[in-house]
Amino acid sequence: MMWIILGVIFILLMILIIVLRRMGGGNFPWAQFYAKGRESGFSMKEIHLLRKVAVENRLENPTSLFWSIKQLDRSIRGTIMKFRNEGTYSEEINVRFIGKLYDFRRRVELNLPKYKLGLKTSRKIATHQKIKLNLPGAGTYTASVVENLRKYLAISYPEGPVLPEGFDWKGQDINVGFWRGDDAGYVFDSTVLEDFSEKNYSILHISHSDNIVRSQKRSSVRIDVNRPAQLYLLKNVAETTEVEEKSSGLRCRLIDISEGGAALVIGGKAKVGISIKLQFTLDPYKIRMAGTVRGVSFNPKKNQSVLHLQAAPLHPIVRNQLLSYVYNIFGEREQRTGRSRVTNY
Repeated sequence: MMWIILGVIFILLMILIIVLRRMGGGNFPWAQFYAKGRESGFSMKEIHLLRKVAVENRLENPTSLFWSIKQLDRSIRGTIMKFRNEGTYSEEINVRFIGKLYDFRRRVELNLPKYKLGLKTSRKIATHQKIKLNLPGAGTYTASVVENLRKYLAISYPEGPVLPEGFDWKGQDINVGFWRGDDAGYVFDSTVLEDFSEKNYSILHISHSDNIVRSQKRSSVRIDVNRPAQLYLLKNVAETTEVEEKSSGLRCRLIDISEGGAALVIGGKAKVGISIKLQFTLDPYKIRMAGTVRGVSFNPKKNQSVLHLQAAPLHPIVRNQLLSYVYNIFGEREQRTGRSRVTNY
């Protein structure tokens, strides 16, 4: 009887050793890892997934996955290389796994303090910030901040719909909106204090506000690019396919990209609400993205429009390829692009 009990204990110990080895060994900081994960807002299922990544990539400090972008990028790169070497990169379960890692990557970055701090007053708006002015009864105008002084904001003369002859901006109540890089969208109410157009100065002075509203927080990481693309008009987004278009589309140029959409420059004018499909290359990937144009900024001097595209959900493999480029996992952008930034669509 004693030998049977000892045999059962031995078998249980062997099973425990095997399980521990597969799950990181006896030295894995279980309690600290799970506590840090819960503190960072991850579910138990997500923590278990990240533990697996930490073990497979042999991280010296597994808890760094919850806050270190560098370690997370290294782990994503190692996981992708492992799947490629095994020839299983395109298998559905692995595509989903990589996609989940990119979700973690975005979450960790957007939880950094520098992305969570928002503006409370217009006195902190940076010079050269592009803004939109909504003039009741007239429409929307674009301008930029020339100088931010204690008593007022000096902005460039607004461009937009034609105003009646003799119109004076002074005294007009306006609504101001803008996107702040590495942050979010903001709106506030203001009044035009001075209009210097009659003195040959294309500048307005508008009042400050200490009651700015954070209208939209970022939902994805985007980067500046400068790439040619082909644009195809769609009747609706639902009709698009993942098939590569063989015919030539309308030539345009991408100026930024994210998993949530893109900004592109075209010649001439365009309308908000149209459905389009973009086809472009992000070395070494060929990307096809469809969506709806949510914003248009027309420059009459250049006869060009900047279109802001809200993308429909990408195919999981295409999404992973695009995010590999956005996060520069394999150094794809090092020699081809300059400054990158984090913002929102």
